[in-house]
Amino acid sequence: MRALTIDAHGELDQLKYREDLPIPEITAPDEVRVRVRAAALNHLDLWVVRGVPGVRIEPGWILGSDCAGVVDAVGPAVTSVHVGDHVVVNPGVSDRTCGFCRTGDNPLCLQYRILGEHRPGAMAEFVVVPTANVLAIPDHISLTTAAAFPLATLTAWRMVVSRARVGPDDQVLIQGIGGGVALAALQITKLFGARAWVTSGSDAKLERARALGADETLNHRQVDVAREIRSRTGKRGVEIVIDCVGEATWNSSLGALGKRGRLVTCGGTSGPFVQTDVRRLFWNQWTIMGSTMGSDAEFASIVAEFRAGKLFPPIDSVHPLRDGRDAFARLQSGEQFGKVVVEVDEA
Repeated sequence: MRALTIDAHGELDQLKYREDLPIPEITAPDEVRVRVRAAALNHLDLWVVRGVPGVRIEPGWILGSDCAGVVDAVGPAVTSVHVGDHVVVNPGVSDRTCGFCRTGDNPLCLQYRILGEHRPGAMAEFVVVPTANVLAIPDHISLTTAAAFPLATLTAWRMVVSRARVGPDDQVLIQGIGGGVALAALQITKLFGARAWVTSGSDAKLERARALGADETLNHRQVDVAREIRSRTGKRGVEIVIDCVGEATWNSSLGALGKRGRLVTCGGTSGPFVQTDVRRLFWNQWTIMGSTMGSDAEFASIVAEFRAGKLFPPIDSVHPLRDGRDAFARLQSGEQFGKVVVEVDEA
């Protein structure tokens, strides 16, 4: 089996294209084996290469969380999909029996595992997952596009819809437009009729964001984001901030947040440690929320919107599996707008 792997943590020179790995077998009655046609990168993949605290890998570790493909084999208990079905894969695997899972909080499950981080990943010709992790999609939808969809859109949906509870009267600030989660958050914000503000240090990215529906665009290299938002909103600020950046944007995110505002964060690509003046927190009665991944029900919701053509991941670039290191380098550059995809099987 062909795959993109690492044997140890480090920089991108650790990436290895392999053709000699064994094809994974179905070992449980509710498992599905998917022949992967395409996989997509997330910042998580860069962190796995460098090393995630508390996460151990074995040599020949297969990278990648996102993928789409065709069902190759099913266990005897599987009835929801069949061999030959085109499917998209939810990269988060939980036990689906604990109290968190039963109440729709699968990502809080103590057994929660993400493909490519805690389980063998998706940048390979085959991947095996529980049947609950795969949903069928129409054959006419590009599997390259489908592969770019799951993790970022699921994460954004939970942030914008489930956590922040976006509505048509809200103004939403989305920091760092161009990445997968931020772009998905923009689409979801507009789907629910809210007004979207986006930031970037690139005018080209801001122009593309406007084409996707952004109402207000701010180049953070040219203006003070919080001050500009306060000025344009009559000092009111925004109701919701979606922040996936962390240290670099935290102060401007809070500065732009209005009274009773909700800030939701899912990442710290610029650094994990932030400072908050607790007096402003209680005086403005802010709600600051963490969020990661999503539940089975949320996955079903985003796939329904995807099938209907209402949510779609912009694609930055597509690279053959053999040139997977180039794909990682593109993501690491920060110049991408949309998802970086690895084509595993062109058949």
